[in-house]
Amino acid sequence: MSFSNLGLSDKVLAAVAATGYTTPTPIQEQAIPHVLARRDVLGIAQTGTGKTAAFVLPMLTILEKGRARARMPRTLILEPTRELAAQVKENFDRYGAGQKLNVALLIGGVSFGDQDTKLTRGVDVLIATPGRLLDHTERGGLLLTGVELLVIDEADRMLDMGFIPDIERICKLVPFTRQTLFFTATMPPEIRRVTETFLHNPQKVEVSRPATTAVTVTQLQVPGGREAHQKREVLRKLLREAKDLKNAIIFCNRKRDVAILHKSLQKHGFSVCALHGDMDQSARMAALDQFRKGELPLLVASDVAARGLDIPEVSHVFNFDVPHHSDDYVHRIGRTGRAGRTGTAISIVSPADQKSITAIEKLIGQSIPKAEGDYEVAASADEDSHERRPRDGARRSRGKAPREREPREIRETRPSAAAPRPAQAATPRPAPSPRNDPARTEQPRHEPRRPRRDHDNEPADHSHLPAFLLRPVRAPLP
Repeated sequence: MSFSNLGLSDKVLAAVAATGYTTPTPIQEQAIPHVLARRDVLGIAQTGTGKTAAFVLPMLTILEKGRARARMPRTLILEPTRELAAQVKENFDRYGAGQKLNVALLIGGVSFGDQDTKLTRGVDVLIATPGRLLDHTERGGLLLTGVELLVIDEADRMLDMGFIPDIERICKLVPFTRQTLFFTATMPPEIRRVTETFLHNPQKVEVSRPATTAVTVTQLQVPGGREAHQKREVLRKLLREAKDLKNAIIFCNRKRDVAILHKSLQKHGFSVCALHGDMDQSARMAALDQFRKGELPLLVASDVAARGLDIPEVSHVFNFDVPHHSDDYVHRIGRTGRAGRTGTAISIVSPADQKSITAIEKLIGQSIPKAEGDYEVAASADEDSHERRPRDGARRSRGKAPREREPREIRETRPSAAAPRPAQAATPRPAPSPRNDPARTEQPRHEPRRPRRDHDNEPADHSHLPAFLLRPVRAPLP
């Protein structure tokens, strides 16, 4: 079947032909006719199957008739991350080049004033993240009463990021008679509850079992050490020995680990960029642009890059950290092997990750084979490790330095503590005088408890004490 058999308009068909696509994917083939028939759709498909075009193309056909009013968008698309929202806008710019549609992007990291200006002019397609959308509605600069078509994309990612309460608020702000398109790759119970609440007799389009991986992706696992520096050494070996590596995304579980790994790979001569949620929007878009253009072939990222990003020619995906949630594994490796291409996904598995790997294999319904080759790494710190051993003269771990044992000859000549001491002549004590009277002498002040230090060669630091506590104290006269 070709796109011409799906009921799309001539302008949309011409735009699709200009991009070089001739045959729709299964999710597009099944979902587009139902969207054009103005029915609610529940689309379930693994990542990389063309879900974005499955709602962008019919929306362009529907929007050819009608005109937007100020501050009242005609259609609304909700995305979990800024990158996904910007990517959907790129799809509208590509397929809607021959149409005069106003498309606005409401995401964080961009000025409110510029976004308000676009909303005032009238918007046919509004693409937004839930938080920024609610900010505009609460300020009174946006009305959702004119929304005819609502799209909730990557719904399972919305659940992971805690956006489900925001989605419920937004669904109550749009008209009850709207058309709703709901797309997800997995169907946890919470997502099922949302679909039953806000979709009206939906047409279910399921082209694959939920949480399955593409058959074009070769999955492997390699053993990693217990320490982070051992895993970094394994990763560098994998990158140097990988066959047909054009570019790769390397996933970490934490934003802090993304920064550490990015710096380590740069130190060892790799061309790499980083992407995580704490970066500002301009830096995030610049990193993605460099990666897409091939200027930097390696991208170290958190799970912000795991959902829906369309970079079709990614050859490898490396899981530097095995994801804690099994669903995230499906989305991570879905960044490679897209649009019928082949890809490779390799996970570095430490002993603490065995439970997570077992859960992943149970979810995807297959075992992940171990890669051939020796990837064992000695348990010694490398030069970029943050767990370095203390150098000579540097601070040791808590406690005093070990006492060196004296030679046997010196120990034998030293008198024993049990031996009787020689008698000493008694010396008469001087009579007490006003000067040396114990009652009038300065009483020793009680030193504050000495803070625990790493070794005793350093002087005590009392810089944290007030000056009046350091003055000597005289005992009162009798």
